[in-house]
Amino acid sequence: MVVVPLVSPERLVRVELVLGEDGRARPEFLPLHDSTIDAMSERTLAIVLSGGGMNGLLLELGFLRRLREDPLWDSVGWVYGTSAGALAGVMAVVDRLDALERFVLHLAPDEAFRPNRLWQLPLTGLHDYALPDTIAERLEPVDQLAQGVVAAPIELVVCVTDVSDGEIDERRAYERLYSSRTTDPDELGRAILASAAISALVLPLRVGDVIGTDGGWVRNFPLGHAYDNPAVGEILGFQYVPRPFRVTGENLGRLRRRLEPFRAVPPVRALLEEVRAGEERQQRGEPGHLAEMIGRLMHVTVARNTTLEVRSVEEKDLSVRELEALRADVLASVRRNAMPWRRGKAVREVEERFAAARFPFRHDRALPLQIVRGSAGELALDPSFRSGLEWPVETKRALIERGRTLADDALKRPR
Repeated sequence: MVVVPLVSPERLVRVELVLGEDGRARPEFLPLHDSTIDAMSERTLAIVLSGGGMNGLLLELGFLRRLREDPLWDSVGWVYGTSAGALAGVMAVVDRLDALERFVLHLAPDEAFRPNRLWQLPLTGLHDYALPDTIAERLEPVDQLAQGVVAAPIELVVCVTDVSDGEIDERRAYERLYSSRTTDPDELGRAILASAAISALVLPLRVGDVIGTDGGWVRNFPLGHAYDNPAVGEILGFQYVPRPFRVTGENLGRLRRRLEPFRAVPPVRALLEEVRAGEERQQRGEPGHLAEMIGRLMHVTVARNTTLEVRSVEEKDLSVRELEALRADVLASVRRNAMPWRRGKAVREVEERFAAARFPFRHDRALPLQIVRGSAGELALDPSFRSGLEWPVETKRALIERGRTLADDALKRPR
């Protein structure tokens, strides 16, 4: 069977060349999507989804399921996503949010990031990236999912952090974007997995000629990319708000209790001393060990680049509105004060000067923007992926419902 996407005058279709018993290939034409070509030109809404681990994924799932039920969904032309937002975005674009819900409700922590044994930690990371195999087993291989994304009427854009060695690319600044319109399905599938690979836990992945990892390091909430797209007419974003970073000391305490029966062994006794020193640092509010320090740095980096991303877009939007107000005021002043025989020329010169002005942002429009901010709060699942961790199904359902409620509230607001 060969699958080829075609564009008919009225509808997106696909043709499957099916080999018959006589050995001859016969085409079968099937609708690819319900959307017509004319409807595609009306898709001016961009959805932007932030990273957020399992808690963020569940909230975004509920958010997207509610949007999918609304007529607004027919105007969605793009989904921009990072990390958990990339995973949720894939399933939204291929219209399989129901399958995603079944998947996450049965997903165990070690089926996403499986803790490595102690002797493996220096070489392979704290965890093994089990999520790709779990997705392949319970949904379908990510490269096959990516084929559906490439054929979909909604464009998916995924953000990945580039940790390749070599000279700094000042244009990209360690960020790589992968669009379903310009990226091969195999590479897009790798990019989706790399974007969701929490680098405090697992090693990066190869994506084409790039070594890629969690996109949250460079752009956790890819709002600016949606804003800079000249075809986007409106933006609706979901920003996951994590809980403040707190250290419980459970991991070091658990390790100490496992080691204490062997404290008579000199190397173990020395390790126990270091573990106790780490616990004392945690009691003082300091990082107990290097992995915790990396976790804190990632928390700071993600929170800061998200804040700066939102601030940048809001400042651009304010600048556009102020520039338009300034233009109107200057033109009104010219019309009031210029001599009648000079007024027309003066107005034209002012309009031409404003039109010729160049700024580091698009100054011809101010976009309607709505950001829905959601936190797991008291429902938050443990994000540590420690050995033996469990995620209650009822808590997952409650987080999905919270995301749905947040979307419902947003849809009730005037647009």
